Amino acid sequence: MLRTPKGLRLQIGFFGKRNAGKSSLFNAFTHQEVSIVSPVPGTTADPVEKAMELHCLGPVLLIDTAGLDDDALLIGDLRQEKSRKIMDRVDMAFVVAEADKWGNFEYSITEELMRRKVAVIAVLNKCDICTVAESLKEDLTEKKIPFVCTDTVTGKGMDLLRSLLVKHAPGEFFSSVRMVGDIIEEGDTVLLVTPIDIEAPKGRLIMPQVQAIRDILDKNCCVIAVKTDMVEKTLANLKTPPALVITDSQVFREVAPLVPVQIPLTSFSILMARMKGDLSLCAAGAARLLKKTPLKKVLIAEACTHHPLQEDIGRVKIPNAIRKMRNRIGNGELPEADIVFSHVQGHDYPDDLSGYDLVIHCGACSFNTGEMRARILKAAEAKVPFSNYGIVLGCCAGILERSLSPFPEALASFRNEMGKKSE
Repeated sequence: MLRTPKGLRLQIGFFGKRNAGKSSLFNAFTHQEVSIVSPVPGTTADPVEKAMELHCLGPVLLIDTAGLDDDALLIGDLRQEKSRKIMDRVDMAFVVAEADKWGNFEYSITEELMRRKVAVIAVLNKCDICTVAESLKEDLTEKKIPFVCTDTVTGKGMDLLRSLLVKHAPGEFFSSVRMVGDIIEEGDTVLLVTPIDIEAPKGRLIMPQVQAIRDILDKNCCVIAVKTDMVEKTLANLKTPPALVITDSQVFREVAPLVPVQIPLTSFSILMARMKGDLSLCAAGAARLLKKTPLKKVLIAEACTHHPLQEDIGRVKIPNAIRKMRNRIGNGELPEADIVFSHVQGHDYPDDLSGYDLVIHCGACSFNTGEMRARILKAAEAKVPFSNYGIVLGCCAGILERSLSPFPEALASFRNEMGKKSE
């Protein structure tokens, strides 16, 4: 269970003012001394993470944060910024305050989290030395904000806090998140094309490939995994064609001619966009690449923090593919050599996207759904098209509609966007 990737865990953040008792609550909740606790304001400077399993919830990731009122000279704003970025990641949040000091500041945090569709529980801490006003309880009840009074020394309220966590956890967390299992039938055969190249980790498969295999097996289907050069021979040896072929997006151009058009074809990255984000929106975003209006600045975001390789997909392959395609559709008239490609990795992501013409994101196998949706929301608010590695590579290879055919809504979204006049 502890090997469960962070992106598949329910992520829970601890927010509040300095010295509200967040770190003490964090330690009490985990039954471990994970965060440093002291009476000095601002002791927690960087987010502290703890992966664990909770009864009735399964794998979770708890995240302690610095105080959102941190005003330390020079670094206070930086600490606050890191804490607010955690808001983009979490599925649930504990807003912590001393029992007699909950006020407008805490309500503002709660409202900001709820605006991001994060489930919130108010934690009125240090109730052993502080009194909770009845008027506050009535106000929280009226606002439909679940709350609990806690004492981290005696453990009072911790069982109730865990119960509230289970009760108010997002419904979709308990539903089965399928990568591919819902578009195939029991007994089907699925062919996976998994190149073993410089980007493949030594001795193992990449996470989307492993997740696809598990989901296919859970559906009681047969899965066959081959390298690119074995596709044609494998298809010829099968008595019944596979119900679906899933390929690495980087070899779309090589694989597509080998797979008969009547066999559905898509990619791991496209499946990840469907599972973690909004496939229809990403499909519509790719239409921006095919419009003849100038494309000046593109942001490429990757969830992983690996060291860039010689033929890195985000820094080399995608920019080169886009330039080549844009030159082709523009008949050499579009100044595509002037496109500026900016790159971010991990949890770094610009607060202001207004200067970009397009955001292209990786499959985000290491992110949870909440963080991906927060990124999509930022792009939507800035009116910047948002797409995905696999969708963009399918577009550049000229087979995007084919790779979206298993997903009619996403295909319709792309076609509708292509039908609009260029701005």
